[in-house]
Amino acid sequence: MDSQRAQEISFSSVMTNVTYNGKQIYIEHVDQQKGMATIHPLDEPTKKQTVSVTSLLEQ
Repeated sequence: MDSQRAQEISFSSVMTNVTYNGKQIYIEHVDQQKGMATIHPLDEPTKKQTVSVTSLLEQ
């Protein structure tokens, strides 16, 4: 995924199916300049992590 698409998903009110390492995640924030996203698994909202947007897959 690219930074622009990740940003669009994070701002959207419609839930989009996105995975990281095979697990469904929620995108909290995107840093487009660095190409990084703050995410958390849907079932673990307190388990935040920052990952490269290229490692995110839109299903």
